[in-house]
Amino acid sequence: MGAGDYYDILGIPRNADDKEVKKAYRNLARKYHPDVCKEPGAEEKFKKINEAYSVLSDEQKKGQYDNMGHETYTNASKGSYTGGGQYGGGFSSDFSGFGDIFDFFGGGQRRSGPQPGADLLMRIQIRLEDAVSGIDREIEVMHTEPCATCSGSGSETKRLNTCSRCGGTGQMRQTANSAFGQFVRMTPCTQCGGKGKIPEKVCKTCRGSGHTRVKRKVSVHIPAGIDNGMRLRMEGYGEAGDYGAANGDLFIEVYVQTHDRFVRAGDNLETTIEISPAQAALGTSVEIETIDKRHIDLKVPAGIQYNSALKLGGEGVKRRGHPGDLLVRVKIVTPKSLSSEQKDLYQKLADLEGSSNVGGGFFSGIMGKKKGKH
Repeated sequence: MGAGDYYDILGIPRNADDKEVKKAYRNLARKYHPDVCKEPGAEEKFKKINEAYSVLSDEQKKGQYDNMGHETYTNASKGSYTGGGQYGGGFSSDFSGFGDIFDFFGGGQRRSGPQPGADLLMRIQIRLEDAVSGIDREIEVMHTEPCATCSGSGSETKRLNTCSRCGGTGQMRQTANSAFGQFVRMTPCTQCGGKGKIPEKVCKTCRGSGHTRVKRKVSVHIPAGIDNGMRLRMEGYGEAGDYGAANGDLFIEVYVQTHDRFVRAGDNLETTIEISPAQAALGTSVEIETIDKRHIDLKVPAGIQYNSALKLGGEGVKRRGHPGDLLVRVKIVTPKSLSSEQKDLYQKLADLEGSSNVGGGFFSGIMGKKKGKH
């Protein structure tokens, strides 16, 4: 089984359909389930199988993974914390133009035992320039972390006792009789909250929760080629889990701002230039400013037609080392006012076109044959 690429982990080709993905997952999950397989490393293999399936079975995630590649997709989770923290809640910020919307995933009935932390979703806005070339950003996040005083245990002594009410199971058994027989209902223990453990001495800093609310600065790598609506996952940067359980993840949903000069179409960018009819007929050279502020001379060939696109190779989106192109759309602008000299020249050109009985002149099909004077 492959060590990295999700397709290799499931042992399927890159063009595998949904049925093949599910079949491979079921077979491998049965083989490496920790309750069945006692080989060393079986649990880690099982985690990787589930991680691969969670991406390849989701159409949106699979599309992002195929476009961004394994390294780019997974490296987005490798951020870093900087700065100090503050306790207490209620913090909000404009994140330097990003946004400050947080949502929580998950829900449902709480299971027994230590629970992993909730995932966080943050939505940010970036410029088209940053989506094209990639950028590192520093954002501020407000979330829970393990209490520094008790190391997340909730106990001043950092020792936990078995809950006397549930006997350490984290669950309470409720039995009810009915005409259909006896029903047993399992609910989280009300004394330990389903953890099975209670603090030996409640921590005064976190009041036994094991968590504190903290504001952190997080360094985020936004890869080149990211598109509107894509999400980056930063593993372990969500809410803190129970003592002994994993933290949740931070998901960053990216929205790309519109640009005043460039429009994105897949990995290509498109912009427009305006030239005169004379420049279109004779050809010209135009200086183009790329999205990263470089200047390139573009040759416009003689006889260019309205709305034609000229290509500058490699000047588009820099995704995965295979950049797209910049398409320069040509707009031919007819002057609204003419000097007397310009008017005379246009009149001469019109006379030449009109006096010819043979089609195919410059204005053929546009102006048609010149009408005779009355």
